[in-house]
Amino acid sequence: MSFDEEWSAARATAAANVSMRLNQVPVDPGGGGGGDLDLNQDHIGAIGSEAYKLHSRLQTDGKHAATSTAEAAGALTKENFASGAALLKANTLWESQVKTLVAACANISNGLNYSLSSHAKDEEQLRADFTTSALTSYLK
Repeated sequence: MSFDEEWSAARATAAANVSMRLNQVPVDPGGGGGGDLDLNQDHIGAIGSEAYKLHSRLQTDGKHAATSTAEAAGALTKENFASGAALLKANTLWESQVKTLVAACANISNGLNYSLSSHAKDEEQLRADFTTSALTSYLK
């Protein structure tokens, strides 16, 4: 077989196997896999609400043993027990970590609230931009 014959056979085979293929994300009825950003305000609001509740509870419940722990550490230290200093150090570390967790919950709650309000404002601005008379005049 000559090159020209082989080349025309390859072209014919390739032409027979041509089909249209769209570059897109396949539809998945089980969720996920969507091609566009979907902002579900109910879900995000619920997460933000739970973060705020956790923030509020941690501020009080995370400190409920602070006084008794400090008293116990002081009493142990007064009696020359090394565990008094260790208990005080553990309590200080605990309080630091509770403060960090409270701050993280506040950041999550505030960030989600900001995202929701910012998204709503952006949507309003887009609606206003698309319904202005200047845009409508171009369409006429």
